[in-house]
Amino acid sequence: MKRRSATIEDEVRALAHLDLPGLRERWSESFGTPPKLRSVDLLRLLLAWRMQAGAFGGLDLPTRRALERKTSGIAEGQSHGDGAVFRRIWQGRMIEAVVDADGFRFEGKRYRSLSAIAAAATGTRWNGPRFFGLRTGEPAKEKRP
Repeated sequence: MKRRSATIEDEVRALAHLDLPGLRERWSESFGTPPKLRSVDLLRLLLAWRMQAGAFGGLDLPTRRALERKTSGIAEGQSHGDGAVFRRIWQGRMIEAVVDADGFRFEGKRYRSLSAIAAAATGTRWNGPRFFGLRTGEPAKEKRP
């Protein structure tokens, strides 16, 4: 059901005065179980978006498709954006991969994937995102002979 924009504006404005329990209660009233967030600011933003999307409609189909296209087909790690740098110390040597529009750079050469960089740097096949710590949050453990 669509509501008048002035009503939604007032409801969203009222969120500014709610603390975390108040935001969770407001979420429960409208949408069921609230997300398990501890950030008041993030929960407030999510709640405001859900309220506005309910009143005015969410993202239209072309926008949703454009967002899906933007993320599909991106090499893992490349989604961090041009200029992002991934570093890993391997056998006392700093391995540094830089994201660019066409893939990744390492020691002046362009590579299509982080795995290709990891293999070039170590001489061994690696899962590149894991090598640079994108999978577990920690760099892969260095194998010692």
